[in-house]
Amino acid sequence: MQVWSDLACPWCYVGKRRLEAAIARMPEPDAVQVVWRSFELDPGAPAVQPAEASYAERLARKYGTAVEQAEAMIARMTSVAAADGLSFRFDRVRPGNTFDAHRVLHLARERGVQPEVKERLLRAYMTEGEALGDREALARLGGEAGLDADEVRRVLASGAYAAEVRADEAEAQRLGIHAVPFFVLADRYGVAGAQPVEVLSQALRQAWEDAPRDEVAEGAVCGPDGCS
Repeated sequence: MQVWSDLACPWCYVGKRRLEAAIARMPEPDAVQVVWRSFELDPGAPAVQPAEASYAERLARKYGTAVEQAEAMIARMTSVAAADGLSFRFDRVRPGNTFDAHRVLHLARERGVQPEVKERLLRAYMTEGEALGDREALARLGGEAGLDADEVRRVLASGAYAAEVRADEAEAQRLGIHAVPFFVLADRYGVAGAQPVEVLSQALRQAWEDAPRDEVAEGAVCGPDGCS
């Protein structure tokens, strides 16, 4: 299974947790291999955006809506996340560029700790208020999740894994992926959005049984213009 997602995407964290629950229901959960692919919701963002406005105010500007409506959207996402065992702290979120974080995830895959690093970075961003465009923060967080912090620093000081991130994004474009999370199973079946566990379980079973048709299910996603 390949999953395109961004670390700055709330629904991607929810989708990850639901995917884990769906995999746990499989007859052989250890046989399901997940590869996390790169997708940037805001590739033009600065490394760390200045805290000039609240998350709700930034969301309101993006959607062209009132701050009160943005706050209602945030409350809904927070409530949904809580039901899946996640604590979203939008009051702490520090937006910024995630390109370097995706490079770290490619390093993590080579070192065999991509799931652990993915989880650590998502929690750092959505719960702890870490700036994932801060290279020193990435080195520290990667070290906490099983990477060598000094190696992370060396990678980030170079252009390592930049081509891999761009290749993931080019593949997403080729597949018509415009919002995340997006799950591709066995190179045949697509599931778009943070679907309920039951939907993801059904997709896993279908891929497992190699059903003869391609399907894409639609769910909650984040795109360049915001989450919906």
